[in-house]
Amino acid sequence: MSFKHKLVTTLIRRFPLLYRKYSRSYAQYGEDVLLKPYYDHNPNYKGFFVDVGAHHPIRFSNTYLFYKRGWRGINIEPTPGSKRTFDLLRSRDINLNIGISTEAGTFDFYAFDDPALNGFSKELSLQRAADTATPYAILNTHKIVTQPLRDVLTEHLPPGQTIDLLTIDVEGGDLDVLKSNDWNRFRPQFIMVEDDAFSIERPTQSDVYTYLTSLGYRMVGKTLKTLLFTSDDANV
Repeated sequence: MSFKHKLVTTLIRRFPLLYRKYSRSYAQYGEDVLLKPYYDHNPNYKGFFVDVGAHHPIRFSNTYLFYKRGWRGINIEPTPGSKRTFDLLRSRDINLNIGISTEAGTFDFYAFDDPALNGFSKELSLQRAADTATPYAILNTHKIVTQPLRDVLTEHLPPGQTIDLLTIDVEGGDLDVLKSNDWNRFRPQFIMVEDDAFSIERPTQSDVYTYLTSLGYRMVGKTLKTLLFTSDDANV
């Protein structure tokens, strides 16, 4: 353990309020802090991420913590007008105002009064809007152009660039995003994906878990709603 690490650990133990600043998370459920220790041994490392369903440059962002450390990547968010905010606050990144689907097309996109809930799933959107226990409402429905992830990466991933992190949060369409990739060409070291259906007691009942493990990924962490996987050939 380095002297700096020992000092920080001692200060956190003696002054617990420092912990919040030291471990600050920008993600909704601490997904960034879950991944951060894998890169703390090399704080100068400048990685590359692909954020599908990026939502906002900072709020509920799984990648902003890493952007602040010098990483860059591709942010994909279909909410109309979102690209302006990303271009302003994430100028190093490639920011795309499109959706991801298994085949290219144009689909209905349901926009809520809280944009974190925006998505293409009609069933999930109507269910959330009808839930009397929550105050959320659908404001608009937009026609949004979508592409498979493999096509987006073919067009926008810099030549020779490996992907350190693929993070997916698209409100019900996460498995379709995974299936739209070309895993022979684009194999991220880590994958974060939202999966409300996952159960620790019955992991194989999760389609996301079964799909990724069939591709040679293994689950190494979990937050309230997000699973963290790494490739079996990754050096972690």
